[in-house]
Amino acid sequence: MPSNEKENSNQASEKKADSNAKTAGSNKIERFFALGIFQLIERVLLTLVVLMTLGGVAFEVQTFYRAQTISLADILLMFLYLEVIAMVAIFYSDRRSVFVYPIFIAITAIARLIILQGKDMAPENILFEAIAILVLAIAAGIIVRMRKD
Repeated sequence: MPSNEKENSNQASEKKADSNAKTAGSNKIERFFALGIFQLIERVLLTLVVLMTLGGVAFEVQTFYRAQTISLADILLMFLYLEVIAMVAIFYSDRRSVFVYPIFIAITAIARLIILQGKDMAPENILFEAIAILVLAIAAGIIVRMRKD
């Protein structure tokens, strides 16, 4: 009798191992499909961002053409569009650099704000925005340094 109990416990442990293996295999398949779906959503949204950015560029160029003039604020806006497209391109080429580009976009946006409203703004607001640019530049430097290490 003891040998039968031993065989039954061995069979039970083998069935449990087979069940665990099947569960682990189904978890891997489920994870594979979930990641595939998320990557597809990510690519669709990134494509949408690029298309919307190009649409914004087209509208701005049309505005330049109609007004027959280009100001410094318009050029800085084009740099913002360019940085958004560069951010998407960097996302596909080197995902480690992705975190720095939104910081660059924020720096450019704040600089554009200072240029557009600089004469009409209170001096302390200009100082606060300049400090914000400094903080963002320091953050970008730290991120780049950490990436190298």
